[in-house]
Amino acid sequence: MVGIVASVGRNGVHDFILLRASAIILVLYTLILAGFFIVTPPVTFEIWHGFFACTSIKVATMLALLALLVHAKIGVWQVLSDYVKPAFLRGALQFFFSVLLLAYVVYGFSIVWGV
Repeated sequence: MVGIVASVGRNGVHDFILLRASAIILVLYTLILAGFFIVTPPVTFEIWHGFFACTSIKVATMLALLALLVHAKIGVWQVLSDYVKPAFLRGALQFFFSVLLLAYVVYGFSIVWGV
């Protein structure tokens, strides 16, 4: 059996499944937030703070942030591989966006958990 060297451990099916799973997680999180706003018409800071003080909402928020990281990482990779042809520039942009997305997750973690 011959392995594909150019894939570096990635294949289209894996990316497809990750994109769909992360999209489902993001939709569910959006529905949670929309449900909160529908059920709680006068949203004040105290109510909002209490909502995000709940551990299950914190976990859901972190799961949504990680899903957003995966979704954006694959999307950026697909767009850059389609439209940026110079390998060095494509690699530099992928590195930049990967670091930026990771910083968003770390910053989101510190906001949600108060670290």
